[in-house]
Amino acid sequence: MHKQVIRKLVLGITGGIAAYKAAELVRLLVKNGIDVQVVMTEAAHHFITPVTMQALSGKRVFTDMWDASIPNGMPHIELSRAADAILIAPASADFLAKLVHGNADDLLSTLCLARECPLMVAPAMNRQMWENPATQRNIQQLKTDGVTILGPDSGEQACGETGLGRMSEPEDLLDMLSASQQPGILAGKRILVTAGPTVEAIDPVRAITNLSSGKMGYCIAQAAREMGAEVTLVSGPTRLDKPKSVSVIDVLSAQQMLDAVMQHIDGQDIFISVAAVADYQPASPSTQKIKKSEQSLTLELKPTQDILATVASLPAPPFCVGFAAESKNLLQYAKAKRRKKQLPLLVANLVQESMGQDDASVVLLDDKGQHVLPRAAKLEIARSLLKHIAAILK
Repeated sequence: MHKQVIRKLVLGITGGIAAYKAAELVRLLVKNGIDVQVVMTEAAHHFITPVTMQALSGKRVFTDMWDASIPNGMPHIELSRAADAILIAPASADFLAKLVHGNADDLLSTLCLARECPLMVAPAMNRQMWENPATQRNIQQLKTDGVTILGPDSGEQACGETGLGRMSEPEDLLDMLSASQQPGILAGKRILVTAGPTVEAIDPVRAITNLSSGKMGYCIAQAAREMGAEVTLVSGPTRLDKPKSVSVIDVLSAQQMLDAVMQHIDGQDIFISVAAVADYQPASPSTQKIKKSEQSLTLELKPTQDILATVASLPAPPFCVGFAAESKNLLQYAKAKRRKKQLPLLVANLVQESMGQDDASVVLLDDKGQHVLPRAAKLEIARSLLKHIAAILK
């Protein structure tokens, strides 16, 4: 089932120091093409001004239940009907309690009660307020009522204490909002993804590696989790943040990646081999640092074991997806690779157009031919790829 695409969002801001994060959240939402209408409680005015939020959203901010500028005198109806969703960030303990009991004593609470669209809340409060049994009962009731809870995070709080209760960071809220719109077409599926480069030791301080950033593999892992799959990510060294709710196994060498994949491949429904695995490794790595000299240094290299081919040749392999990163003759080489490894699906791209970048364009090769995914952010490419995989499996 496809979920509602959020193009128009009501952002409710309640009273709390985390209200300062709402400014950055609005900036990110607008940057991502979402029409944001801000509604603030009276308490929120003590932490951030409507003028700030108006400047960032490009729209006047609503604060008054009795706003005369609404022709029918019903802002709580007009604002909610125009929205695809409502997000309260930050959502104070007091406001969560209002939602549970259906209190409607200001514009924002009345708007939430009169809504026809999904409601999401990003709690923000002191750790003891969050852990209080009353708050936890309210959270459980909100979940039962169909309200989506985003966060909170754990960390240092404005009061000086440390614990759970911090409002999630704006970037994370944007990711969670995006994830909430993805169809759960991979629910119940187990997916194993490899990502990043491998590092093949020459000696204790030198190694052979490549320029893979791991971005595509991490985006695929994130998108698969958004769509309901149980995801395991086997990753070479990267500088990327670990995808949330994904089991990550860190490795260095091609052999370590192979071992990790084979250890976890049983029971997987889909295997997506995105990692830029070294084709060769030093035949005899030195146990001591090789000292520099005026003489040339010759390294003997031996082939590494092909991880994708190994998995694809199992007696009962999962659905295997390969990647072909080429610098020329893209379709010719990619088609040959798909035939050789007998893959149901292969993703082809030119390295000079995608490696290390945040966006890419790819060609999907399967039994029905070739399908071009035009240039887009890698997360969007990942989502399109997974929808294609789900369609094939269905």
